[in-house]
Amino acid sequence: MPQHDDEHEPDNPRWWLARRVADVLRHRHSADLIAIGLHGSMAHGDDADASDVNLLVVTYRRGAGPRPVQRRVDGTMVDLTVVSADDHLRQARTLTSAWPLQADSFVTTRGLHDPQEWLKALRDTHLGRLAEARPAEFTTLAREAWCRAAAAHERAVRLASWYDTDAALLLLGQARLHAAVVVGLLSRTYFRNAADAVKRAGTAGVDMAELGSVLKQQAEELAARGRPVDGPLNSLWD
Repeated sequence: MPQHDDEHEPDNPRWWLARRVADVLRHRHSADLIAIGLHGSMAHGDDADASDVNLLVVTYRRGAGPRPVQRRVDGTMVDLTVVSADDHLRQARTLTSAWPLQADSFVTTRGLHDPQEWLKALRDTHLGRLAEARPAEFTTLAREAWCRAAAAHERAVRLASWYDTDAALLLLGQARLHAAVVVGLLSRTYFRNAADAVKRAGTAGVDMAELGSVLKQQAEELAARGRPVDGPLNSLWD
């Protein structure tokens, strides 16, 4: 993980802003910080004028360092996440049903200040957890995501029948995203963000009926993998 990569897009105002923020944090909280990194589009090197500056600040102790904040600075949105090293490593070792939307922040974080190469350790910790994960873990998590997708879809259909179009569209969007997360879990694929998820999973433009068919197919696949989405009461904790 590089420190200050001065050759990377030197005229990019977002990089200039990110380095300014990092320098201020290092000056004010030098004793508290392990690492400062960028995630999102800037970590991938394909940020654009409308991109946010997503900064991760890793501290030695929980509650130390700056407070988390989201503010616009000189026309650019700055999102500052602050987390202790132990907490973030614990998160990297924990697989949840949101994994397809979380993994990128563990695997792709570009260091602005990382003298101990802690961000590399974060990446290796997460990849190590993935290597030891059993297929049944991802299938179980996919079933959780499917239940969220199905619940949002059912509410969207009901609201549409009541001509509450705005609320129905909102829930349809949620259902599309949860269905995309199911795809990611079943295929062990993680996404850059929610927009990337629905685009790559093919759920971005589906309507109510099409999404219902997608959910039906996913339910059949989950059943085939030993995780049916419906069952008797005694199967609730299986």
